Amino acid sequence: MNTLTLKFFHNLHSYSLNYSTDISPKFHSKPSSFRPLSFNSRRSIAPLASMAVTNAEEVLPPVLDSTSDPPPLFDGTIRLYTSYICPYAQRVWIARNYKGLQEKIKLVPIDLGNRPAWYKEKVYPENKVPSLEHNNKVTGESLDLIKYIDSHFEGPALYPDDPNKRQFAEELLSYTDTFNRAVIFSLKGDSENEISAAFDHLETALSKFNDGPFFLGQFSLVDIAYAPFIERFHPLLLDVKKYDITSGRPKLVSWIEEMDKIEAYKQTKLDTQELVDALKNRFMVSKLKTEDLSGYSS
Repeated sequence: MNTLTLKFFHNLHSYSLNYSTDISPKFHSKPSSFRPLSFNSRRSIAPLASMAVTNAEEVLPPVLDSTSDPPPLFDGTIRLYTSYICPYAQRVWIARNYKGLQEKIKLVPIDLGNRPAWYKEKVYPENKVPSLEHNNKVTGESLDLIKYIDSHFEGPALYPDDPNKRQFAEELLSYTDTFNRAVIFSLKGDSENEISAAFDHLETALSKFNDGPFFLGQFSLVDIAYAPFIERFHPLLLDVKKYDITSGRPKLVSWIEEMDKIEAYKQTKLDTQELVDALKNRFMVSKLKTEDLSGYSS
């Protein structure tokens, strides 16, 4: 049985949703049975024509658990310690892929439900993912790491030069905590007000710049920060609360469609139905309790 952990949290408070399941994660290599929108197109939009990510499907390394030996630490290899199921780790994985760093930054997936002791003892004392081993040190926190990868490695820039866009980017990155918290807590209640307000905020943000379909017009760190959570919230809310986040939000519809054309993101996506089933098994609304919302953050 595979032990999986899904984490939702923010910088000031931590939420962890841990679960064990016999459903093995499968990645988005074929159309999902979930169809609120069309997610089949592989056409890249013009502004992304120069991006470094390759279309070749990466062979993913096996997940390491408490029985696994550590890699040869601090040997000059750049390693991204991750979890295939964690939305925070997915952020950094997407950034790494988009900049074409699949060969330079090696994935080291960790079983969050059965962590190897050496990860905390020898790699990252905080014992959470994602973390990046680079230049003989290990650093963490997903929003910090996507900025770090963008500034320290070659590949297409993910942070704009325009000062207005940079300021708006920081505002939206700061809002991710509020957004995630609003959706998560609304799952255990009957009101949809917080969900609606959160997604209305995103719809408004997507209307600010008209030079592309993304939050800053062109694809950026902001899209990477939100994509893993919308990937989960979209089908989960439709299934659990019959709430369609795209209804009456044409900008969000366009954003989802364009995101799904980006190979760097598609390479990290989970099978939608298996993800929803796993999430429901752990925290259906009737089962979600305060004690479920504790643990690690990143």
